[in-house]
Amino acid sequence: MHNQVYALIFFDLSLYCISVDNFLRKNKMAGSINKVILVGNLGADPRISNTQNGSKIVNLSIATSESWKDKLSGERKERTEWHRILLWRRLAEVVEKYVHSGDKLYIEGQLRTRSYTDKQGQTRYVTEIWADNMEMLTPKSSRSEVAPQSSTSASTDQPEDEKLPF
Repeated sequence: MHNQVYALIFFDLSLYCISVDNFLRKNKMAGSINKVILVGNLGADPRISNTQNGSKIVNLSIATSESWKDKLSGERKERTEWHRILLWRRLAEVVEKYVHSGDKLYIEGQLRTRSYTDKQGQTRYVTEIWADNMEMLTPKSSRSEVAPQSSTSASTDQPEDEKLPF
């Protein structure tokens, strides 16, 4: 007897239950998924820079929080997790123009780990989310500028070999 594995998929702000086998087959994947979906608040204004060839990059930090009631003490507890997000090209341009500290964002992307050498010569590793889709969830009336109506997606041809400026 074949046991079917099911997953809850969060897509376009809707929740779907789908067979993992069918999902992998439909998306032509070879049995692995590197997909991150976050809904959180921006901790500070985006940091904008350019690659050596002039492509725009935005680096930002998004906070996601969970809360629960402690069973022993009965008091409310909260834990916040910070996520480093990298956005490229058109997504970076939209973020630069419309996104500010405190805004709520929906981010989709892939988890990536890279290494760099610090000032003391030590190799350091950073895990980031390379975003390929973003939606602004903060109501327009709360923003200082009027944002575009639709969500924004970036091309998936992110520069692998470009030196990141940070």
